[in-house]
Amino acid sequence: MYFNSKGKTDNTYDAIVVGSGISGGWAAKELCEKGLKTIVLERGRMVRHGDYPTAMKEIWELPNRNKLTQEELKDYPKQQRTGYTMAPSTKHWWVKDTEHPYTEEKRFDWIRGYHVGGRSIMWGRHSYRLSDLDFEANAKDGYGVDWPIRYKDLAPWYDHVERFAGIQGTAEGLPHLPDGQFQPGIPLNCIEEHLKDSMKANFGRTLTIGRTANLTQAIHGRGACQFRNRCIRGCPYGAYFSSNAATLPAAEATGNMTLRPNSVVHSIIYDPETQKAKGVRVLDAETGEAMEFYAKIVFLCASALGSTFILMNSADEYNPDGLGNSSGQLGHNLMDHHFRAGAQGIHDDYGDRYDEGRRPTGFYIPRFRNLDKRTERKDYIRGFGYQGGGSRQNWVRGIKEMDKGLGAEYKAQLITPGPWQVGMGAFGECLPYYENHVRLNKDVTDKHGLPTLTIDCEFKENERIMRQDMMDSAAEMLEAAGFRNVETFDAGSYPGLGIHEMGTARMGRSAKTSVLNGTNQVWDCPNVFVTDGACMTSAGCQNPSLTYMALTARAADHAVQELKKMNL
Repeated sequence: MYFNSKGKTDNTYDAIVVGSGISGGWAAKELCEKGLKTIVLERGRMVRHGDYPTAMKEIWELPNRNKLTQEELKDYPKQQRTGYTMAPSTKHWWVKDTEHPYTEEKRFDWIRGYHVGGRSIMWGRHSYRLSDLDFEANAKDGYGVDWPIRYKDLAPWYDHVERFAGIQGTAEGLPHLPDGQFQPGIPLNCIEEHLKDSMKANFGRTLTIGRTANLTQAIHGRGACQFRNRCIRGCPYGAYFSSNAATLPAAEATGNMTLRPNSVVHSIIYDPETQKAKGVRVLDAETGEAMEFYAKIVFLCASALGSTFILMNSADEYNPDGLGNSSGQLGHNLMDHHFRAGAQGIHDDYGDRYDEGRRPTGFYIPRFRNLDKRTERKDYIRGFGYQGGGSRQNWVRGIKEMDKGLGAEYKAQLITPGPWQVGMGAFGECLPYYENHVRLNKDVTDKHGLPTLTIDCEFKENERIMRQDMMDSAAEMLEAAGFRNVETFDAGSYPGLGIHEMGTARMGRSAKTSVLNGTNQVWDCPNVFVTDGACMTSAGCQNPSLTYMALTARAADHAVQELKKMNL
């Protein structure tokens, strides 16, 4: 339902959820299904499932063959460095740098989407569980602080969210990449199967289909994947998991959800007598009207840096350094995955075979470094996994030979598929460095007149050394499988571009060293829960969104139990 303010008494709910992306959608679903009257406050515009304006358009139906004009690019001075968001087919999902500025002390590619559904519309959908290798890493090597949970605490919640979201994949029996509740996995193609067999025989390593939140079987009124490869535009079939297609409709179906778009939450109302939150302060994005909403519990799901901004901006005489910052850790330990390093090569076999369709995923090679004494490296800690794919070369291979070819024979060569090729790039873990941080900047304001963030974050020596192994290991595996013309690459990686920003309000075992406890509650204000990327204590090398879902569902269950016990 839409929000309709009639007065202050109508602004009171059982629960407030800030943000409607992957974490916010799950918080809304779980709280509403458990009977709580919940208002979801989204800073951006309304987007209902199906409101995807370019989802059915072909490339020739888009302006400028899907390229932005120089005039349009002026609104994206930072994002255009990445190329990731720069297309008429998707530009409506990304914020303009000119309207939502931030300050970099070192390059940080902050990619944001402000609308109902958030980045759950545009995410890459890779969905992997963390394991105790990840939850125990900080305690074992001394970086950061120990996670307050272990895999057994989260395993039933991984089950819970996977069954609803719909994750396709193949069980592999690896303890460091736990199997889940999978729909039938999308098949590998012949060259990927070849590489898989070679890797197992030569190195004892695993290659599997990338586990993604794409349905291969229809569930919950959502259709199966149509293999259109347009996921980032929004899926009219609901074939991949998004808040718009899955969790928000489930929350709405209970009759307990009120969804209010264009609601910029900028701070939390703290009650010093109870040492709890009473609600949140909001600016209406369209009118500029200031308002307040009240509830027994508040779930911050505004994205890692968005939630941390709200906590920082909630500073008052009782919390002078920001709400939840008695440890001094708020804003610190910012992480992202580093990537864009790997190798590619060409194979001469299987020329009689071709692949069909446009899969929404490629293959995944789970981490194989620093698992145990046998795989331990002396030059760096933690590890990386690969994402990649195999395909046959197409007519583009002829561009380099334009001056060597003419006529029918040359055309015939170009419409004949070229040899099989495989490329793979690694996603590597970034350590939780205290000095990688964000802080409030009151001198630079956004279009609403609110403070912005200054970001000081970089990859360091451990990540730099790891990147060389990312390239060398990829080349080694391709060469062992008989690929030729194997080339390594390092296209450079800056924090932010992985779009896996994590940390800045980490979970921990002590209020002296962390912002959140083991159930995602702010130590200093226990009826405020933070369940998005801000809560992460370490990064692992796996895509993190599935973990946000599980943590959110678990925290919502705990919140409701505590409410019933009159503890919140």
